Amino acid sequence: MSPSELRVSKDRRLLTVSFPDHAPIELSAELLRVLSPSAEVQGHSPEQRVTVPGKRDVTILRIEPVGNYAVRITFSDFHDTGIFTWTYLHTLGHERETRWQAYLGELAQKGLSRG
Repeated sequence: MSPSELRVSKDRRLLTVSFPDHAPIELSAELLRVLSPSAEVQGHSPEQRVTVPGKRDVTILRIEPVGNYAVRITFSDFHDTGIFTWTYLHTLGHERETRWQAYLGELAQKGLSRG
């Protein structure tokens, strides 16, 4: 299911994803960056996943289509290796709060900061 619209806010800190017959999903640039589906962040197994600190002020520089199934987002820290599929964006929208709380818990546990 492809979104009908992707919109970046004027301050470049929020991506709004609209799917047909679905309320728009708002995802912060920080959330997208720290939960990037890239191997750099996710690793090649759950044990290799990296907790990314210091991204409170990250913004979205660019969004580029990848085929008809995803987008590549370039962030202000120049991270651009994550391919955000429509399914992943939809999942992030539905699990945003749970994943965000888990991320904040990981930061606290590791003595890291949002920056």
